[in-house]
Amino acid sequence: MEILAFGVQADEKPLIEKAFAGNHEVRCLDVFLNADTAAIAAGHEVISTSVNAQLDARVLETLAAGGTAMIAQRSTGFNNIDLDVAGRLGLTVARVSYYSPYSVAEFAWTLAMAVNRRIVRASMRTRDFDFRLDGLMGRDMRGRTVGVIGTGKIGEAFARIAHGYGTQLLGWDLTPNPACVELGMKYVDKDELLAAADLVSLHVPLLPATKHLIGASELRAMKDDAILVNSSRGGLIDSDALVDELRKGRFAGVGLDVYEAEAGLFYLDRSMEAVDDDTLARLVTFPNVLVTSHQAYYTADAVTQIVETTARNIDDYLAGRRSENVLVPAAPPTR
Repeated sequence: MEILAFGVQADEKPLIEKAFAGNHEVRCLDVFLNADTAAIAAGHEVISTSVNAQLDARVLETLAAGGTAMIAQRSTGFNNIDLDVAGRLGLTVARVSYYSPYSVAEFAWTLAMAVNRRIVRASMRTRDFDFRLDGLMGRDMRGRTVGVIGTGKIGEAFARIAHGYGTQLLGWDLTPNPACVELGMKYVDKDELLAAADLVSLHVPLLPATKHLIGASELRAMKDDAILVNSSRGGLIDSDALVDELRKGRFAGVGLDVYEAEAGLFYLDRSMEAVDDDTLARLVTFPNVLVTSHQAYYTADAVTQIVETTARNIDDYLAGRRSENVLVPAAPPTR
């Protein structure tokens, strides 16, 4: 069987080919799955998608009409998939429920330190042989208060890094994580965390209940010199409200690895085009904002786990097995 994989990055391709070697042929495409590309999947029973695929009703109906029966998404998040429509069409959908939490946690801390110590500005200056220190002053993190919103596996890994720097830990989640409590984390309500934290890092999934979890009122509640980091999902932050606060000169730094309207932008080269997203265009102009292209997960360790789990999900589907990774119950294979 030939598996069709959409949205494959160049670094990712050899890892995917290795994971499927000896079991299935795999054809890797660098285009993302959306309404314009869904017809390419015709004749493929199983496809694999990336986190920036657009799997709305229109796309899912095109896939089902073309003979696709199983979608294996190479990510933990699945807010880009209309699961109700997939179920109605009889499509099996699986995700990667777990991979290295350290990849994202380490990157989130890297973003925080990069904006804190003005690394990007310093690097740009030294390329021009400008070695002044004006405007590059940061702060020690030791003794600061770090607020972790979402203390699952990634949030816990982030908290461990912050603890190693000698920070005070505040947490917000539906259920306290005992491992974080052992680190000395104090669980408080969200408003208290936002008001007290020098650094706030987001590690919750994007769900209807968490859409714009950090909106205008939450941003106003934060310290003027706080650092805000989002390496989870762009929709957790109201981007327009964030721009409004940045215009007022607030925040020591903002590190964003995700953006709520990133589909159609991230993972693509748009350097020769006019980008019509005014909010993103404004965000990248602020000197205290660092935007990266949803790469926090992108380590050899994590991607290897992701593609190997994806291959197992497909094998489980073909064998009629169901695992914790199945989002929409498996339908019997068509063979």
